Amino acid sequence: MSETKDIVIQHALQAIGEYEEVYKELHRTPELSWQEQETAAYIADQLRKINADNEGEGFKITTGIGGTGVVGILDNGPGKKVLLRAELDALPLREETGLPYSSEKSGKDEQTGEAIPAMHACGHDMHMTSLLCAARALSGCRKLWSGMLIVLFQPSEENGAGAQAMVTDGLYDPKRFGVPVPDAILAGHTMPMRAGVVASRVGVVNSAVLSVQATIHGRGGHGARPQNSVDPVVIMSSIVMKLQTIVSREIAPQESVVVTVGSAHAGTAENIISDKAVLKINIRALSTDGLNRAHEAVVRIIEGECHTFRCPKAPEIKAIGGFPLLENHAALTSSVVAALTSHFKDDYRNEEYASLGAEDLSNLAVDGAQCTFWNIGCIPHDVWDKAEKENRLETVAGMLNGDTQVARDAEAD
Repeated sequence: MSETKDIVIQHALQAIGEYEEVYKELHRTPELSWQEQETAAYIADQLRKINADNEGEGFKITTGIGGTGVVGILDNGPGKKVLLRAELDALPLREETGLPYSSEKSGKDEQTGEAIPAMHACGHDMHMTSLLCAARALSGCRKLWSGMLIVLFQPSEENGAGAQAMVTDGLYDPKRFGVPVPDAILAGHTMPMRAGVVASRVGVVNSAVLSVQATIHGRGGHGARPQNSVDPVVIMSSIVMKLQTIVSREIAPQESVVVTVGSAHAGTAENIISDKAVLKINIRALSTDGLNRAHEAVVRIIEGECHTFRCPKAPEIKAIGGFPLLENHAALTSSVVAALTSHFKDDYRNEEYASLGAEDLSNLAVDGAQCTFWNIGCIPHDVWDKAEKENRLETVAGMLNGDTQVARDAEAD
């Protein structure tokens, strides 16, 4: 096993220069969620190139799954079916790094149609590059292993919808795309840690998330005659403050729950009382039960405040996005951790705590499929070591946002 691993790694290392250029191309040309047509086409071409390098043999390539999803299947005889996942989409952020391969593209706001900046600020360009390199190495060494390798490039991970979209579209349906349900689903994510460090844990890894939009209906009027109006700004302000009591007074201190009002909009001028206000609320928890209880409290408080302030119409409350709880399967994770420890040795870390970040990988794990997820350090050694010496690691870690949902919402709103 060790000899096989070393040979596969050597195959990957031989392609490092080529895949550095692949990474730069992906970074230069990011596309937003549900808009990844060119990225998907580029990935499919790279898989075809791997097949061509192996005399036309290798991956069966399927595109257009769940929108822009791409899958390559390498059937290499009897054995386990292993799926490796990477993400296609970028974030609506403006790149200001000054790198020679900085983002050259913008995307489109799906609601307004306006152009908005795009950037691979969450590491999906690195994830795709790494998976392509792994696909090439494993394809080139297929005489040394047996089983089925499935490489999956999913759309729209940033809003938690892409994995489920692929499944709903028939990813595993024999009459549709017919990808075999894998025995194991593996994925990693770049994180603000020293480059070369990897980390994982058994059990819950990332939180369950629900995003809610609430429209509060008031009665508009003039600032000179407030008695004739029902001011949604006052109602909204009261709601925001009361939502802060959910975690402090309704959730046990031992549980991890976060309720964030990330967006609040009302009115157009300082002397006009608006007729409505809109709140966007993000709820996170390390258990599905905790998420459900916090959600119930959010709805109850909004409805109660609207009733108290005599709103002429009940509030409209709807879910606008979410992520499933991500839990690493015990046996599979133990096996993967053993391999990571064997290779990375002292650079492997056991994650002591679960993260309140979000990830939709577990939506691919249907019909008993097991999944495991790990984190990959990506801060350059010199930057990390200097910050550690100066006791400012938190500042360096803040260079990267490990939570893609927050980054997306912060820029979009």
